[in-house]
Amino acid sequence: MQPVSKARLQIHFCVLLWGFTAILGKLISLPALPLVWWRMLLVAGSLLLVPRVWRGLRAMPARLRWAYAGIGVLVSLHWLTFYGAIKLSNASVGATCIALGPVFLSFIEPWIARRRFDPRELIIAAAVVPGVAMVVGGVPHGMRMGIAVGALSALFVALFGAFNKRLVDHGDPLTVTCLELGTGTLFLTLLGPLLPHAGSAFAVPGLHDTLLLLALSFGCTLLPFALALVALRHLSAFGVQMVTNLEPVYSIVLAIVLLGEQRELHAWFYVGVAVIIGAVFIHPLLHRDAREPAQPELLGTAESHNVVE
Repeated sequence: MQPVSKARLQIHFCVLLWGFTAILGKLISLPALPLVWWRMLLVAGSLLLVPRVWRGLRAMPARLRWAYAGIGVLVSLHWLTFYGAIKLSNASVGATCIALGPVFLSFIEPWIARRRFDPRELIIAAAVVPGVAMVVGGVPHGMRMGIAVGALSALFVALFGAFNKRLVDHGDPLTVTCLELGTGTLFLTLLGPLLPHAGSAFAVPGLHDTLLLLALSFGCTLLPFALALVALRHLSAFGVQMVTNLEPVYSIVLAIVLLGEQRELHAWFYVGVAVIIGAVFIHPLLHRDAREPAQPELLGTAESHNVVE
């Protein structure tokens, strides 16, 4: 299998796993901050047991370690706002907002990756906006704050996705994952006491939440995060983000089956999701005749929110 084809399959598998993150986030009773803190701590702590990670950390220049640490702060802010959106609305709404990532990424990636701006990326990204507007009209008024927080989460996912793309070739994926999530854990540890209800910021989960956190941390975080970093060697951050627009489909189907969320949402919500997914499949068609190799841009979060989330 060609490296690019393998990378696409890896990203699709990651998106399937990320589809469960919104469901688990809704099922876990912890507030957003302790949920994210435990998730990052469990993954970073487990990676510190791997000798390869320590070798990678020792070999990495100090300047590069600081760069990945900064990305880790963005990852923590993305997850914090993502799960905040889910707690303020529901799993379907929180996951759908990640589809705004391409809108932000179409502006951010050319600047960070130092490549020429491609108007086609903005066109496809802008096609997502009417779908998001329909999604807003299809949710109860009380859930709309969740959409606003979800849009902020999409901005953070675009930022750290673009930075990861620029730096991905400079470090071992597991080492990078450990460094970013470990830094994110430290950042949330410092942030927690400054927020309201600081006493519950690092609550100890019960047995039910612990089991769900383990599934979230290892099955939906560690595995897809590492796979996605490898795949980014062969795909653009924008192309990866367009693939992650499929995440709401998985999340919504799972939310209907497992949580019965269709009773909370109106028809316009699902029409909006259909528009968003339609934009995903238009993207590769516009690039079919491009002179540059189509492979890094094909396909037209998140938990990309785990990669790019």
